[in-house]
Amino acid sequence: MSGRGVAALSSVLRGALAALAMLTCAATAHADPVGGAARALQMQTAFNPALPGAGEGVRVLVRNLKEMSGGLIAVKILEPGRIVPTPDMLDAVVAGDLESAFTWSGYAVAKAPVFHLFATLPFGPGPEDLVSWVQEGEGGRIHREAYAKLGVAAVPCGVQGMEGGGWFRGAIESVADLKDRKLRFTGLAAESLARLGAQPADVKPGEFFFKLQQGAIDGGEMSTPAMDVALGFEKLGLPYRMPGWHQPSALIDFFMRRDRWEALSAAQRRQIETACRANVAWTLARSPVLQAHALERLAGAGIAIKTWSPALLEAFRRESGVVIRELAQRDPDFAHGLASQRAFVERNAAWRSIQRLP
Repeated sequence: MSGRGVAALSSVLRGALAALAMLTCAATAHADPVGGAARALQMQTAFNPALPGAGEGVRVLVRNLKEMSGGLIAVKILEPGRIVPTPDMLDAVVAGDLESAFTWSGYAVAKAPVFHLFATLPFGPGPEDLVSWVQEGEGGRIHREAYAKLGVAAVPCGVQGMEGGGWFRGAIESVADLKDRKLRFTGLAAESLARLGAQPADVKPGEFFFKLQQGAIDGGEMSTPAMDVALGFEKLGLPYRMPGWHQPSALIDFFMRRDRWEALSAAQRRQIETACRANVAWTLARSPVLQAHALERLAGAGIAIKTWSPALLEAFRRESGVVIRELAQRDPDFAHGLASQRAFVERNAAWRSIQRLP
């Protein structure tokens, strides 16, 4: 083709692309007249952005939202406790004192036991199964409707992997070793341990290290191995137990009061939902890497990493099963969600088993 022909074709293509861009903009404006409006959003997080995993996820979400929206959604991160204490963020959002939150699903358990299914279910599904149930099963609807009853619009926005089993003073090899031990656990796991003779201790996360160091309590769980290492727990020199039977996985949620969420444009809501879905995938992929590095660091520091004895794990499973059944008998929403989650995981169990290489 001659130089003149190429120039003519180039001119035609530029014209066509310009026309297409105009049509696209017109269609977008018609479908969502305020989709291009800039929006500044304040979001308090439950996780220090400097910490690995969930903390990093705060920054990843904000960066993705900025890039996805072309800079039109700018999120200001408010660090933990900046406006209200972390456990009170849901109430603050509903009251209008806080615009949005990025937090652990477990903080909503006090208002609706169904949230145990997304955060604090002993021997529950691992992160892959939890995400699958939420995104491809009934879990997403159950999660959305549970938050809606509390007055907020929520989006699953990350997932934490299995926590460590905890840090403990003295030998814990049998049920008898649990008797009268003051242990930091929460939720259904705390109830289960109480049935086995332990004394669950209500210790705030920020106080756990020092109370354990001082001998005020005998042990308990903090978070994932990566988070525990970042917080310096290896300095205590105590044995580290695995696995974290009390919390195999947990969702991280983004939420706003419903009227404020609905005041966003349809495009902005879609961008937040898409960025959160990407954050779920990122945290799911990130966690195994972080935990592997954390265990290497613990071993390098001379920390003894011990697994629970089969007898203790069986006792934990038995007693937590009783606690879960009793809760299902008291709360219909929890019972429905539990049945849905278990049926979903069981349906996929055959595939997981048959495709696993020997």
